Amino acid sequence: MLPTTSPHNGDPSPMDAARHTAGAKRYKYLRRLLYFRQMDFEFAMWQMLYLFTSPQRVYRNFHYRKQTKDQWARDDPAFLVLLSIWLCVSTIGFGLVLDMGAVETVKLLLWVVFVDCIGVGLLISTVMWFISNKYLLKHPSRNFDVEWGYAFDVHLNAFYPLLVILHFLQLFFINHLVVINSEWFLGYFVGNTLWLVAIGYYLYITFLGYNALPFLTNTVVLLYPFALLGLLYILSISLGWNFTRGLCWFYKYRVK
Repeated sequence: MLPTTSPHNGDPSPMDAARHTAGAKRYKYLRRLLYFRQMDFEFAMWQMLYLFTSPQRVYRNFHYRKQTKDQWARDDPAFLVLLSIWLCVSTIGFGLVLDMGAVETVKLLLWVVFVDCIGVGLLISTVMWFISNKYLLKHPSRNFDVEWGYAFDVHLNAFYPLLVILHFLQLFFINHLVVINSEWFLGYFVGNTLWLVAIGYYLYITFLGYNALPFLTNTVVLLYPFALLGLLYILSISLGWNFTRGLCWFYKYRVK
């Protein structure tokens, strides 16, 4: 970590120490949610683009933030705001494609935002934060650890491509062209392939996020789920499982 020291005795001043606590960082982040003019939406859109084309460049920016602001996690909620907009628009699109009424679409939106995105995101971030600090630190005795906010940012980074592929691109195929929620072979082949790519993106970007931290080791274990993912994909094609059809059924079941 970059030292924050007093010019007199080399020890951190109480004011500087308080400024760098997790609570202070969280308060600053949440407070900025109320001030849209202070958010850098252009930079957040740049990050969203490079999460598809060159996710390593996104994490190089996290290194820069650590050097300049002494924290790995984002201090600007613009990315979260744009992600929320994507989530709302794509969920409304699902409601239209699945012929849901206005009330059912609102219910689906609440489920997706507060359970699928926020609830599952908090759970995954907490689990990864615990695992990385418990098992992946190079030197556990030293004063280095993974910030929970950074673990949450890694989840958001990985979740965005998954959201675009499964909640946006997939919409154009559900009731048209190959009809991927049908029992046709071509339908579930295309649909399950989209799931493979989306979850593969999630795993890879998650790996890049933790691999970018210089005080972690053995982060390659985060790539091991690719073997299970590939096996599940082959089984799904062989047995005719249709993940998209299951998702559509699940969404309709939720709102009834």
